[in-house]
Amino acid sequence: MNLDPIQTLASNLRTEIGKAIIGQHDTIDLLLVAMLSRGHVLLEGVPGTAKTFLAQVFAHLIKADFGRIQFTPDLLPGDLIGTNLFSFQTNSFKLVKGPIFCDLLLADEINRTPPKTQAALLEAMQERQVTIDGERFALGNNFMVIATQNPIEQQGTYPLPEAQLDRFLFKHILSYPEREDEIKIVQQHGQRTGTPDLKKLGLKPVVTKKSISAASEVISHIRLTDEVTHYVVDLVRGTRNNPLFETGASPRAAAMIASASRAYAALQGRDYVIPDDVKTIALPALRHRAILSPAAEIEGRTADEVITAVIEQTQAPR
Repeated sequence: MNLDPIQTLASNLRTEIGKAIIGQHDTIDLLLVAMLSRGHVLLEGVPGTAKTFLAQVFAHLIKADFGRIQFTPDLLPGDLIGTNLFSFQTNSFKLVKGPIFCDLLLADEINRTPPKTQAALLEAMQERQVTIDGERFALGNNFMVIATQNPIEQQGTYPLPEAQLDRFLFKHILSYPEREDEIKIVQQHGQRTGTPDLKKLGLKPVVTKKSISAASEVISHIRLTDEVTHYVVDLVRGTRNNPLFETGASPRAAAMIASASRAYAALQGRDYVIPDDVKTIALPALRHRAILSPAAEIEGRTADEVITAVIEQTQAPR
């Protein structure tokens, strides 16, 4: 199995992203894994941590048809997926497609819209299609959602329902940059207040849809032994058996972790998955799926803390 094209693809993307984004290497790696395993990513971070800019840069570099929608309390499902409007000129209905018809959708501030509108994404994220007035429309195999949310503002926000969260491969929390990285950010972007022009930064697409599809096909054949498969299942089941969780992760989580582990292994240059691959992606793949019990919340426990304990307590194969 030749993994050189995948290694080259990842290296080129990291190099180009580095021209615009300082640091955030773990975020970039998770985006690469999600892209190759056809998963969706939820980015959570305080304002100003480049969540939106990173999504724009990523879409530009993979030459994706980019769609963006700002989620607001008055947003309707039709504003997202589109609707049939009557045309008096033709005396017939015409479909006006929404921004969801793209390769990469940036769902900005996704928790600012009511559950009814959030639910419009469920079919798209799981089946990569939408249904408008009973007619199905395909979105393509490479359709990907990068959603952002702000953790510090509660007023005017709507928590994402569990069914929505379960469709995200990863929930990644962006922290503040290190001091040295923040100095570089100011040096590079401190002469402007708006979003930088990607062309002026010298960013050029380095990946094609065809190469992404080819890489995804190769990754589907990465070896996952029975022992590692059992380890993935035991990790997921460990969240269900832990009394600190009211609800554990779903079987979908186990399947997604297996797929993402294959992608991560390929990025490391291996055609087989090892337990450390699973451990690396387990926390961002589980933190949004396992729901803490009321008793754990009263004790001040966090999902990350309990999931980390589950990972440490689950015996990994040698």
